[in-house]
Amino acid sequence: MIEKIIELFKRIKEKIIDLYENNNKGFKMILILGPGLLCLAFSLVISLFNITNAIGTAFVFMLIIYPVEIFLINICALVLTIRYPHKFLPGTLEARFFGTVDIITVIIGVILTLAYAGLISEIDLNWNAEWSEQLYNDCVHQPVWTGALPTVGTFIVIGLIGYIILLKRKMSDTPPLITVMCIAAMYIGASQLILFIIQIFKITPFEGLAYSTNSIPFLLYCPLTVLPLCCLGMVVRLIIRKIYEWNQDEEHTEDKYKGEGIIGFFNEALHNSAAWPLAALVAMIPLLGVVLAVLALFGQYPDHAIRAWTETAQWNLSRMKAPQNIQMDEHYLCTVAAGGHEKVVKPVRMGVRHGHKIVVNRQLLIANAFEQILEEKTPRLHKEIRKFYDDHGYPIARHIKTKTAADIVYYIMKPLEMIFLLILYLTDPKPENRIAVQYMDGSAKTIV
Repeated sequence: MIEKIIELFKRIKEKIIDLYENNNKGFKMILILGPGLLCLAFSLVISLFNITNAIGTAFVFMLIIYPVEIFLINICALVLTIRYPHKFLPGTLEARFFGTVDIITVIIGVILTLAYAGLISEIDLNWNAEWSEQLYNDCVHQPVWTGALPTVGTFIVIGLIGYIILLKRKMSDTPPLITVMCIAAMYIGASQLILFIIQIFKITPFEGLAYSTNSIPFLLYCPLTVLPLCCLGMVVRLIIRKIYEWNQDEEHTEDKYKGEGIIGFFNEALHNSAAWPLAALVAMIPLLGVVLAVLALFGQYPDHAIRAWTETAQWNLSRMKAPQNIQMDEHYLCTVAAGGHEKVVKPVRMGVRHGHKIVVNRQLLIANAFEQILEEKTPRLHKEIRKFYDDHGYPIARHIKTKTAADIVYYIMKPLEMIFLLILYLTDPKPENRIAVQYMDGSAKTIV
């Protein structure tokens, strides 16, 4: 399997080099205009069937295509940098072209990543929910512990600073020790990107979901890895370019970089640019120590660098066991309302529906008991009421995503609860017994 993957990458690399060598200008035009032309063609096809949806459909298609295109452009840039480092020296056409691509990658990548993160938060991912928080249905806990976000953010900022400094400096004026420290800083930032990619790349079912047989496709989270992967490629490319740029400078003689003292010794030892990547790993240790010491002054302790990824549940690096998700059927208003704040909705116990645990409060019990007796005594009327409720209640209930919204629904349903309770007391000799047995063993029908 690994051999096949390696062989595939070799073929892709050869194809990129072949396209670049045979048609340089055409290759760049495809990289830049490819997704735009695809979106235009797609929108024209859609317009043949429904012109009103052509623009919107084309826009959605572009949101899907452009991240993929940006990722492919960065792969091409990495392959070409490795193969033709001399063409990426400062001031060359390729350096300016792909430099512009890098800026576009970061700007568009940040915008699309934030937009997509917000989109999946509407689906199932709660970015603010720590591992111990009780969640509902297929909702998933945060992949990065919020308590350690300052540490993670600081590491990324340090990597960005190292990248910018190294990018802007000419190697003819930069001491090797400065270069190595910049690379070490980039390593620190890159480590967080790698951990994030490992953390969210899911191909197995999530633990603790209400529907244990369901698994969320890993493709749902793949778009979040595009920007980190592109940034990692940018780091590798910059290191390769700077090493080549250093070696091409005729002024870099051993005599010039001899010095006295410990700093002079390291500066002389680092004259061989091939040793920079390894030396940066060593330099990363004291740099990391200084950063962690400063963070400790602000309440971010050294173990936060690890706990950011392990103090989570359901993800690849998680060590915590989240509580089992509770089912909250979004088809039914009273069921949704039972998921509000405890002080408001006053849950009385756990119930069972279709083999899954649900939160049960008195309002839900009364509503379910009312419809049960309605079905027994007036089945035709019940059928009509059920049809009306299914048509109009579900579109409302499925948009209730927060506890506050559930509280509001609870209050709105309160007058109906009183009416239901009155009818139960008028028609059932033992109404409280009927109310009490709802959702006891899962045998009760799903009503509200």
